[in-house]
Amino acid sequence: MVAVGHGRHVQEGVEVTVSVECAALDPFRWYRNVIRDELPDAVAVLDAFHVVRLAGNALDEVRRRVQPAMLGRRGHKDDPLYRIRRALLTDVEHLTDRQRARLDKWLPLGDPDSEVEVTWHVYQHVRSIYTATSPAVGRKTAEKVLESLHTCPVEPAKGRAARFVIA
Repeated sequence: MVAVGHGRHVQEGVEVTVSVECAALDPFRWYRNVIRDELPDAVAVLDAFHVVRLAGNALDEVRRRVQPAMLGRRGHKDDPLYRIRRALLTDVEHLTDRQRARLDKWLPLGDPDSEVEVTWHVYQHVRSIYTATSPAVGRKTAEKVLESLHTCPVEPAKGRAARFVIA
């Protein structure tokens, strides 16, 4: 007996063959293990939401590391990187003029070694993979991101983005 849908069953004696070539999943190891064990011929890929979210988490991690290193404490509302934390996670095409001005003003003050800025650019490139005008353009962008990540001087940006875009 083969179960399909919501509790419906195919009649006994009827054989159904399902071929799964690609499985989109969340970035939790359990899902990947299930795909590997139950669908060995399928390619496991992360969905766009989770890839972008992981890149955003890496950006936020770098921001939260740089800020106390520079100031000697956690961020406060008037600190440069804390002021722009939301703008950093906004798609560059959707930044308002005010957000752009704030980034231009506060990013150099709060990020003297450009670690946050470099990670922000990686984040924007990862986002652009999924907002490309066509799958071919998205693929080319992904290839460029992956080819350039090994030269990224900021470890969280390099490690996380590569790990999850490749997966």
